[in-house]
Amino acid sequence: MQIDLPVVWAFIIGLGVFIYVMLDGFDLGIGLLFPFFEAKGDREVMLNTIAPVWDGNETFLVLGGAGLYGAFPVVYSTLLPANYMPLILMVVGLIFRGAAFELRAKANRTQHAWDLAFIGGSALAAFCQGIVLGSLLQGIKIVNARFVGDPFDWLSPFSVFCGIGVLMTYATLGCGWLILKTDGELQRKMRELMRPLVSVLLATIVIVSLWTVVGLPAVAQRWFGSGNLGWFLPVPILVVLCVWGIFRSVRLQHEAMPFLLTLAICFLGYTGLVISIWPYIVPPSLTIWDASSSHSSQLFALVGTVIVLPIILVYNAMQYRVFRGKVREGDAGYH
Repeated sequence: MQIDLPVVWAFIIGLGVFIYVMLDGFDLGIGLLFPFFEAKGDREVMLNTIAPVWDGNETFLVLGGAGLYGAFPVVYSTLLPANYMPLILMVVGLIFRGAAFELRAKANRTQHAWDLAFIGGSALAAFCQGIVLGSLLQGIKIVNARFVGDPFDWLSPFSVFCGIGVLMTYATLGCGWLILKTDGELQRKMRELMRPLVSVLLATIVIVSLWTVVGLPAVAQRWFGSGNLGWFLPVPILVVLCVWGIFRSVRLQHEAMPFLLTLAICFLGYTGLVISIWPYIVPPSLTIWDASSSHSSQLFALVGTVIVLPIILVYNAMQYRVFRGKVREGDAGYH
C-alpha cells in the first residue's frame, strides 16, 4: 500500500504553521501590548518573558516555508505572486522586530526608537499574516497552475479585517502568556486587560465567520453542502465555552488557564480554516495533489524531516522547561 505523501506533507506543513502561530503568536502579541505599558520596568519584564525563546519560535516558520517549497513547489508560483507585497512587508516587520530585540538592550538615547521598531514590526508582521490568510480564503485566480490575477487582489475589506483578527488573536495570546509568566501589579493589569481583549476577539471571530458564509459562497458550500457540517458544528460551541472559561479563570485568578484556553481558541479557528479549504492548498482550484512535487522528491524530503523535526520539537520543549517560572523586575535581562 503506497502512502499518500501529499496528505502526509499537508499534515506536516499544517502542523508547522499551527505551532508557529501558537508560539510566535504570543511574542508578537507582547509587541502589540507594548503601547499600553509605558513604564520602563514593565516593558523590561514583558520582553524578558520571551527573550530566551522568541527566536526558537520562528523555527517553525522556516520549517513550514521550506517544507512548502520541497513538497508543493507550485504554491510558490501561485500563492507568492498573489501576495508578494504582504509577504515582503511581513518579513520587513520580523526584521525590525528582531533588530529591536538585539539593539534596544544596548541602546541608551535611542531605546525609545527601538521600542517603536518592536511595536511596529510586531504589528506589521501580524497584520500581514492576516492579510495572506484572508486572500487565501477569498480565493486566488489560477489558470494552468499559474497566478493570473491582479497584483493587488490580496487587498480587500475581508482580508484587511482578517488582518485585524490576527492582531486581536496575538494580543490575547500575549496577554495570557504574561498572566502566566508575571506576578504582582503587572499580572493584575494583564488580568484586567484580558477581559476586553477576549471580548473583542470573540466579536471578531463572529464577524469573520458570518462574512465568510455570506461573502464567500465556495467556503459556505464546503461548510454546509459537502458533509463537513458535522465536523464544523462543534467549533463555535467550543469557542464560546473557551471564552467563558477565560472569563471564569481570570475572575478566579488562575494563572495558566487563560493562556491555555486562548491556545484552544486558536486551535479551533485553525480547524475551521482547514475545513474551509480542504483539500485545496490554494483555493479555489489547486488541490494538494495538483501542487505536489514528484513522489521521489517528497519521499526524500520526508526522510530528512523525520530526522530533523523531532530534534526541533525536543529543542523547543527543553528551552521552555529551562526557562519556566516567573519573570520579575530586576531579573537578569536579555543580552
